[in-house]
Amino acid sequence: MASADMRDELDCSICLNIYTDPVTLRCGHNFCRVCIYQVLDTQQRSGMYNCPECREEFPERPALRKNTTLNNIAQRFLSTEPKKEENQILCTNCIHTSVPAVKSCLLCECSLCENHLKVHSTSPEHLFIEPTVSFKNRKCPIHNKILEYFCTEDRAYICVSCRLDGEHKKHKISLLKDISDKKKEILKTVQKKLLSKQEMVGKKVQKLKEHKKKAEEKATKETRRVVTLFQDLKRRLEEHERKVLSEISRQQEQVSGLVSHVLKKLEMEQEDLSTKMQQIENLLKMTDPFTVLQEGQSFMHETLATRKKDEDDTKQDDKVFCSDLDEGRISGALYGGLSDFVTCVKRISRPETTEVLLDMNTACEDIDISNDLKTISKSEMKQYHPQRFQYYPQVLSANHFSSGRHCWEVETSDIGNWRIGVCYPTMDRSGDRSYFGDNNKSWCLRRYNNSLYSVIHDGKEVPLAEKVSSHRLKVCLDYERGEVSFYELGESARHLHTFTATFSEPLHAGFCVWDDWMKIST
Repeated sequence: MASADMRDELDCSICLNIYTDPVTLRCGHNFCRVCIYQVLDTQQRSGMYNCPECREEFPERPALRKNTTLNNIAQRFLSTEPKKEENQILCTNCIHTSVPAVKSCLLCECSLCENHLKVHSTSPEHLFIEPTVSFKNRKCPIHNKILEYFCTEDRAYICVSCRLDGEHKKHKISLLKDISDKKKEILKTVQKKLLSKQEMVGKKVQKLKEHKKKAEEKATKETRRVVTLFQDLKRRLEEHERKVLSEISRQQEQVSGLVSHVLKKLEMEQEDLSTKMQQIENLLKMTDPFTVLQEGQSFMHETLATRKKDEDDTKQDDKVFCSDLDEGRISGALYGGLSDFVTCVKRISRPETTEVLLDMNTACEDIDISNDLKTISKSEMKQYHPQRFQYYPQVLSANHFSSGRHCWEVETSDIGNWRIGVCYPTMDRSGDRSYFGDNNKSWCLRRYNNSLYSVIHDGKEVPLAEKVSSHRLKVCLDYERGEVSFYELGESARHLHTFTATFSEPLHAGFCVWDDWMKIST
């Protein structure tokens, strides 16, 4: 009971809940700051202020002083209050067992289980509510009767005696049930709005999940493509390495074969020379003049006969010493293949088109973005986001470009006016010069009057001399060269115009559609 009494003392007499940021009036009574603000705002219309508790009047709107002590007590009470399961309200009449209560009777100030509720009086004065232990805040502190009415002028809960005999009898009074029903109607309206917003948020969540799934699928696909690409590049490099090494081996075998042939012949000649040298040594040791002259004459004839052959062998030997690996041919095979390889890599690393996705947070409230973030169309749905374009039906790409060369294709409807191009992210999105091309931070191609075309930058417009008949266009950006080019994609690509600039910020693709639709081609 002491806990229940403490709980009652911590209840605001206006909202009947534990104090939230309690403040004190000059008379000493305490209220939630928000609750007393609402009461004082209502009383301000009559020019008279009084305390909802003791009715003391104030000539001016009373100053509110925060009751720090009471606030600390209320906060500590809330922090130490048992959990709902532990604070379960029990039937008052079941004294021998703990049976949960299903209803409480305000008149009898008791809580009832299912069985005792069946036998309890059902007369109108017995008002049943959800189980509670706080009966004091549901009864009038003056007459101790159930609070059944609400005084609109004083914004106070009152009983039947307050209405008939008290100071509220001339005030505008409403039944709590009627006030509750009106509040429920308001809550239903709020609920509908929240349901609509919940549905919209749900759709956005679904779109983002689909977008995430597509991104993951694309990442998997790109991973496979890159792995396959590098495997092919490795195969090409290894094959080229084998060709170059094979050429080196072929030349080395050719030189080695020629050298080996001559070397073998020279070794045989070396042996023959050794034999002849030995013969000369033997002749020099002989003392018989006849034998020396006879054998020496034969040896001289043989030596003279081989002189011409020795000259030919010397020329052949010179050719052998001049033979070597053809480094020029090896370098040609090496660098020629690598040049083709580099060309292949450049071709692969520079795709024809860059995927561009739209950033729905930048889309003006007058246009709608498709689920795949590639189509722009007119919309009647009004939305707000701080990054949106305010006046013109424009949207930026989610991705930006700060280097390299990028191209994307755009398909437009047969009729309508539009603008496409690029712009800096710092371009104004709400001013008079927030239209693509009307400022120095954007470059665009424009169609107007359904058939005329021009290019615009910094407000300077140049009409295109030739007619554009195709509804498929291509935008190419070369960031390093500072070029933005536009092409018509018919049977063949036709150049329309090229802007040149020195880019100082990352660039986003920009799209504007006044009528019908526009789509980024895959």
